[in-house]
Amino acid sequence: MLAATAVVFLDQVTKIVLENALPLGSRVIITPVFDLVHVRNTGAAFSFLASASGWQRELFIGIGLAASAWIVWMLWRAERGQLAFRAALSLILGGALGNVIDRVRLGGVIDFLHFHWGTYYWPAFNVADSAITCGAVLLIIDALRPGTKRRESAGEAQGAGKRRPGQRST
Repeated sequence: MLAATAVVFLDQVTKIVLENALPLGSRVIITPVFDLVHVRNTGAAFSFLASASGWQRELFIGIGLAASAWIVWMLWRAERGQLAFRAALSLILGGALGNVIDRVRLGGVIDFLHFHWGTYYWPAFNVADSAITCGAVLLIIDALRPGTKRRESAGEAQGAGKRRPGQRST
C-alpha cells in the first residue's frame, strides 16, 4: 500500500506542477521525440469516449473506485510472500486512484507526457497511467514465472485450513 500512496502523491504533485507551469493546451518540445503537453482527457485510455456528452465522467469514477476496492480486497487476501503480485497491484491501485482524483476534481484526467516518432504520435499520458501499465506488465511477468501455478495450487489445497490473522479456529 506504500507504493500506491507514493504513486498517488507523485502523480498529483506532477499534475499540480504542470497546471501551474503550463497553460491548458500548451506544448513544450523537450527532445525530437518527447514533448511536455498540458491536455485534459475526459475519456479513458486512448481518449475512448472522450467525445461523449459528459456521462462518462461518473462511469469512469465508478469503474475506478470499484477497481480500487477490488484491488484492496486482493491485497488483503494476498500472502506476504507474493511480493511481485502485491507490488503490481499497488502500482495499479495508485494509478487508478490518481486518475479518479483528477476526474472528481477536474472532470477529466491531466495528461502531459507525449512521445512521438516522425509523424507517429503516442497518446499523451501521466504518472498514474505509467504506474497502471508497469503494474499490469509486472502482473503478467509474475503469472508467467515458473512456480506461480504451484504456489496457487498449494494455497488452494491448504485454503480450507488456512486462517486469517485475528480469525479464530472452530
